[in-house]
Amino acid sequence: MKKQMKEQTKKLLALCMMIFLQIEYVMAQDGGKAGLEEATTMITGYFDPAVKLIYAIGAVCGLIGGIKIYGKIQGGDQDAGKSAGMWFGGCIFLVVVGTVLKSFFQ
Repeated sequence: MKKQMKEQTKKLLALCMMIFLQIEYVMAQDGGKAGLEEATTMITGYFDPAVKLIYAIGAVCGLIGGIKIYGKIQGGDQDAGKSAGMWFGGCIFLVVVGTVLKSFFQ
């Protein structure tokens, strides 16, 4: 009889501990929501400077590409048109990515 009581007491204690731990887990979830909202606010605050940085990188790449293409044209290279297309495409890609990021996260 005592052995059966000890087992029932152990099971009851284990059940109480599980319920207590579940309550702790549920209460901890509420704090995570506030943290996620704060992180979202911080990240969206960085997008305007990031978009301006992407535009600046695109402008610098455009200038470098223009100089390289000018050199190729003056040197008489046959693949100057292909290189111009690649540099121009890269600059357009950076501008489009910056615009899409800006519109997507606002």
